[in-house]
Amino acid sequence: MKKIIGVIACGLFLNAAAASSQVTDKEKVQMEKRIEKLIKKMTLEEKVGLLHGNSKFYVAGVERLGIPEWSLSDGPHGVRAEINRHDWAYAGWTNDSASYFPTGTAFAAAWNPELAYRRGEVLGEEARWRKKDVLLGPGVNIIRSPLCGRNFEYMSEDPYMNSVLAVAYIKGLQSRDVACSVKHFAVNNQETNRTTVDVECSERALREIYLPAFKAAVQEGGALTVMAAYNKFRGEFCAENNYLVRKILRNEWGFDGVYVTDWGAAHSTVPSMEAGLDLEMGTLIDKYEDWYYANPLIEAVKSGKVPMSLVDEKVGDVLRVMIKTNVLDPKKRFGPGSMNTKEHQQATYDAAAEAIVLLKNQNNLLPLDFSSIKSLAVIGDNATRKHSNGGLSSEIKAVYEVTPLEALRAKWGDKVDIRFAQGYEKLSTFVEGSNNGQSSGTFSSKTQESDALLKEAVEVARTSDVALLVCGLNHDYDTESFDRLNMDIPYGQVELIQEVVKANPRTIVVMIAGSPLNMAAVDICSPAIVWAWFNGMEGGNALVDVLSGKVNPSGKMPFTTPVSLDQSPAHALGNFPGRDLKVNYEEDILVGYRWFDTKGLPVVYPFGYGLSYTTFDYSNLNTDKETYDQADTIQATFTLTNTGDREGAEVAQLYVSDPVCSVMRPVKELKGFKKVFLKPGESRRITLDIPVSSLAFYSEAQSQFVVEPGEFILQLGASASDIKQKISVEVK
Repeated sequence: MKKIIGVIACGLFLNAAAASSQVTDKEKVQMEKRIEKLIKKMTLEEKVGLLHGNSKFYVAGVERLGIPEWSLSDGPHGVRAEINRHDWAYAGWTNDSASYFPTGTAFAAAWNPELAYRRGEVLGEEARWRKKDVLLGPGVNIIRSPLCGRNFEYMSEDPYMNSVLAVAYIKGLQSRDVACSVKHFAVNNQETNRTTVDVECSERALREIYLPAFKAAVQEGGALTVMAAYNKFRGEFCAENNYLVRKILRNEWGFDGVYVTDWGAAHSTVPSMEAGLDLEMGTLIDKYEDWYYANPLIEAVKSGKVPMSLVDEKVGDVLRVMIKTNVLDPKKRFGPGSMNTKEHQQATYDAAAEAIVLLKNQNNLLPLDFSSIKSLAVIGDNATRKHSNGGLSSEIKAVYEVTPLEALRAKWGDKVDIRFAQGYEKLSTFVEGSNNGQSSGTFSSKTQESDALLKEAVEVARTSDVALLVCGLNHDYDTESFDRLNMDIPYGQVELIQEVVKANPRTIVVMIAGSPLNMAAVDICSPAIVWAWFNGMEGGNALVDVLSGKVNPSGKMPFTTPVSLDQSPAHALGNFPGRDLKVNYEEDILVGYRWFDTKGLPVVYPFGYGLSYTTFDYSNLNTDKETYDQADTIQATFTLTNTGDREGAEVAQLYVSDPVCSVMRPVKELKGFKKVFLKPGESRRITLDIPVSSLAFYSEAQSQFVVEPGEFILQLGASASDIKQKISVEVK
């Protein structure tokens, strides 16, 4: 057994450039002096006014001291339309439309930090144009269950991947003087009972799986605000959880920005102040002056329950973020900003094009040669459905949104007879806070109308050269406020796919969804499958360009698609969504591919999987040394060659395993990746840097990350299940 040597974890991005919001030592001294002077001039009432909302998305300023009202907005994939100040109705503005980017899992499926940075830049520019100071996002919670309603916002099942993309996005956003609000801190992995459920997980799972993306966001991305989750953790609400906030976020990670509640997540005055909460928003109490951080806080200070120094600490955190984003500088605030420019539209298209995943391509059915096709059947409600206005806090009033059918007709309608058939009824309804509206979407709810639609679709497919089925989910299923009932594909779409394939063997299935579906039957019967996500305002154009071959698909799945729901770890152990308002993460660190690999379970599509219209060869994997010290960085270098006849991009993934360890470890864990664009026949040497510290596990006995000396195996592959080469190294 290896001897354990402790190391303090250094984070995932030791050599990352500082975020634009970070300041020099001299600037920091000046900033802190400015903060101190402002605080000394404030009355208690003015201080408290900075610590709670005065409307749905605004915080009062102190006009006499030049502190303006602070403006926040939802915005994980676009700046949300303007909400009335004192209710949740939209304000009805005519100038609050915005660019609509692919949602979280699509964002992750591109596996491209450069696109993540550009996304942040664009959203920052549009937030500034809309006069917003804080954009709420990104959501970096781990996809623990296929059923979580907010999976579509939450990127992936892997903490390293979430960390890399979050850091890039945050740097891009905050480079435009807009503060991010990384959310939801922490262990917020379900919507069922989200405001009351008490989460229990091991310290190791917390540190290895659920916190790394937040830590990277703070320490490497320079995140200026962090949002508290609704749920409890180990018996305390996250907004007043001393262990999570004061001990970890503040003291261990050095966070000195604003810790803000999710809307309605505050539950106390004194415990929240002591834990480190700065800003209360959205509390479900009618009068703002009655919120926990309003008159009750003033009374707590006057009675001696809360020291003035603690109030000053919170005010300082708010002012610090304001200064870093030029809120207190009238000449710099809100500029320069822009909305839905040509460059923004291109950024959304690029993000959509790189997100699309080719899952199956039997007999090279794709790409389609439209010049040889006379007729194309386009079938499915999602061929015409727009998704930007769903998902609750993710709703976007998009400037435009191109559907698949619109894009097909615009690009190929003059050359191909495009025949649309509805295919199925959208029988579900959206009921906020309840998934009861999904019940009518089940297969057993078939109607005469749905039978007629099925027959029409089969006939249109039978008489067309090619059939294109656009299926999947919508925001009656992938949404904030509730989880899905099951992993099934609703509305009888599986039968629709089966019958259409029988009628036309040249059938392509496109899935639009943001979380895993039961794809086993679809994969068996369908010759070609494309996963197209909720892919933003340019999603339709990007999809059609992939189908035609103008774009070579390069997306990879950011989550595992299991054969069945009961094989997923949380469900296999009966721990979703919990019992009696408690949920135990009994699967521990075995989340996502870590579980399936370690248990030897087959899956439909593995984590990191995606095909291309070209082929790639991996060769000559080596490292710069054979033996490494604890403080070293492993340089793993390999050759990647495009062996096909089309230009394309491959996401090379580097996993690491620890074969002999004093504790259980997964079969492998992602530690590096790179998206590489290559022309036909082109080869390139690629180097991935892996800090030895990133090979650590969290030792509960020592309360720190440790790297055990001995052998580690580097595994280079195209997915978690497609390992091309391996090499061993020794760590002293």
